[in-house]
Parts: sequence; C-alpha cells; structure tokens
Amino acid sequence: QVMLVESGGGLVQPGGSLRLSCAASGSTFRIYAMGWYQQAPGKQRELVARITWSGGSRYYADSVKGRFTISRENTKNTVYLQMNSVRPEDTAVYYCNARTGESDYWGQGTQVTVSS
Repeated sequence: QVMLVESGGGLVQPGGSLRLSCAASGSTFRIYAMGWYQQAPGKQRELVARITWSGGSRYYADSVKGRFTISRENTKNTVYLQMNSVRPEDTAVYYCNARTGESDYWGQGTQVTVSS
C-alpha cells in the first residue's frame, strides 16, 4: 500500500508560478514511477508529467512542455511539479499518482486555479 499526500495548490495569476508537492509513504520501495494528472471540470483526468523513480526519465504532455518541470527527491519520497507561465487553461484539480508493478495509487487532489 502506498499513501500520497499533495500540497501546494491555490490561486495564481496568469503568467505566474506554483509548485506542487506529493509525499509518498508506505510501501514506497515498490514505486517505479510517479506522475501528475490534471482533471478540469467536465473533462477526463489526463497525464501532465511523469518521472521514473530510478533513472529520472521524464515525460511531459505537449500542453505543458517548456512550462512545467517534474522532479523527485528520493530521500524524502517526494515528487514535485514546478508550474511556470501558467495559463487559465491549466485550471484543474491536480492528482499525484504512484505506479507499482501491481497498482496505481492516487492522492486526494489539489485545486489549481489560474485567474486574474
């Protein structure tokens, strides 16, 4: 079992920055990748960024390339999403995901609202 706790969401102006954090606990040794998904009202949950736990290989959705950066701090079992140059269309609930060989685990979600 893996537990995930997200933090760092909030209200930010267009063009601003925000950093999300996700701390994992429990059977963290089973995790081989962690990622961030976004879900806007009325839309499906979509992958934004993912990082492998061992090699640090990264994936980004086209919509966030060059603006968002995913990173990890293995000693703290924490993954971050640095969001720069945010846009109103980035407004969504952001969910942290941890993937093991057997299961997907999800955090409770954190709201990000981009508005002036």
